[in-house]
Amino acid sequence: MNTSSLQLRVGVKTDPIEYRYSYEWLFRLMAEEGVHDVQIGTFFELYHLPDDYFRALRTLAAAYGIRIGSVFSAHRELGGFFRFDHPAWEQVSRRQYERLIAVGALLGAEAVGANAGSVLRDHMAWKEAGWRRFLYHMKELMHVAHTAGLAYLTIEPMSCLAEPPTLPDEIVGMAEELQAYHQAYPDSTAAVGYCVDIAHGYADRDGRVVWDNMQLLEVALPYLHHLHLKNTDGLFQATWGFGEAERARGIVDVAAVRDRLLAAADRLPMREVVGYLEIGGPKLGRDYADYRLEAMLRESLRHLKATFERLDVPSYPLP
Repeated sequence: MNTSSLQLRVGVKTDPIEYRYSYEWLFRLMAEEGVHDVQIGTFFELYHLPDDYFRALRTLAAAYGIRIGSVFSAHRELGGFFRFDHPAWEQVSRRQYERLIAVGALLGAEAVGANAGSVLRDHMAWKEAGWRRFLYHMKELMHVAHTAGLAYLTIEPMSCLAEPPTLPDEIVGMAEELQAYHQAYPDSTAAVGYCVDIAHGYADRDGRVVWDNMQLLEVALPYLHHLHLKNTDGLFQATWGFGEAERARGIVDVAAVRDRLLAAADRLPMREVVGYLEIGGPKLGRDYADYRLEAMLRESLRHLKATFERLDVPSYPLP
């Protein structure tokens, strides 16, 4: 019988504070809740702000004991590799991705990532060519990331056929091709893995659940680097956090996710996995809603620390 030890930590993706609260506000709240890992979610100005802004943000995080482990897209703004209506879509996506890698390095992150991109619904025939073009650029970006000092790039499996990878064969196929490339050039490329969203499953156009969130998590286990933690409904359409009322109406069982990761620890490429709380928070820009974010974050983080986090765990027996 094999034994293994897997560290599970809770973190926060910064999406809900965008244009609402400062990073210092969030870092202070996280420190008070004993949460020390943050994933910087992208915002439109990120690609144009000067380097010194990100150096200062890294210093601020360190002052609160916060580790910036990852930078990850928040707005599907790097999806142009799947667009063929004008060559600028590809060029802009490549340029923006390289800037994102540079920002991640400035922040001291070990990983930078995004979803692969979106095929326009009225041009689904572009998907195969977009897939090939995305992989072409990712292989080059793996060299860029290595030169910048990043450990790996991450991709997020999504919940519809227009945003690959989604189906099990897509999840495995994309990861295997990029891992093979890394194995061929281990000294000049960053590795590639998945940032798996535990609220992502696949329901077809008739609303029939073909693959649920736990089944797709299972497929992605050999390539899993970190997680997005959020709750959802039976069709994976609306998302929210883990307050008491939110748990009552959601399908995501965080304890079941934890147990599956622990039981499959020998299949994971990481000995430490951070699950980043990824929620949008209450309606943005309303006096009756913005103030509710603090309580929402605290309640979700306390539940996640109680049900997901496992630090300095003893060896866990595996089947």
